[in-house]
Amino acid sequence: MRTSLLFCFIILLAACQQKETEPIDLGYDYMPLEVNRFWIYEVDETIFYGENDSESSHFYFRDVISESYIGEEGRLVYLVNREKSTDQTNWSNHMVYTLQVKQNALVRSSENQYTVSFVFPPKQTTVWDGNAYNTLNDDDYNLELVKAYEVGGKTYQSTAKVIQETEDDLITIRDNRYEVYAKGVGMIEEYKEVLTYCSRNDCLGEQIIDSGRFIHLKLINNGQY
Repeated sequence: MRTSLLFCFIILLAACQQKETEPIDLGYDYMPLEVNRFWIYEVDETIFYGENDSESSHFYFRDVISESYIGEEGRLVYLVNREKSTDQTNWSNHMVYTLQVKQNALVRSSENQYTVSFVFPPKQTTVWDGNAYNTLNDDDYNLELVKAYEVGGKTYQSTAKVIQETEDDLITIRDNRYEVYAKGVGMIEEYKEVLTYCSRNDCLGEQIIDSGRFIHLKLINNGQY
């Protein structure tokens, strides 16, 4: 009897020790950061210049982490080159931005503007200020976990949707923005629709677009060079 109790105690102790030593999964692989990792997006964009005046285009973005370095705060910073193409054969430089993990937050820097794009570990209904590292007004981002998400003809498991804004007063402005991240892949979709409606007396409330921009990125390929 004593032998059986002792055996059970040893098994329980070993299980507890194993549980204590298991690393905590912070979900960093929702946006894998390593040099030579790339993502290719199919892009639809429409720019509105005024009433009945807009320009639409279809093209591709290729984001490549070209290098990493230690920043001023001693954190690892990843440099991302974004290239643009209309045929996925000839690519031209479009822009450069950086990514880094700061206090369990994915911070993106573009044109000297810092944005908290994602937080780790991703949890349902998590809310944070996307402008926490800049001087703009607070902008609450909301995170929703999605088991399966389809984009670009492919279904991704274990995804997280970051809802940045869902405003539409049907009179003066429409601001609809979100990004979707997949575990082990990174960002698989980006959607931005920021429009202003005509507010003159003769068109107020008719949702006639006066100016703005619509852009939709859908991941079609990714990997490691």
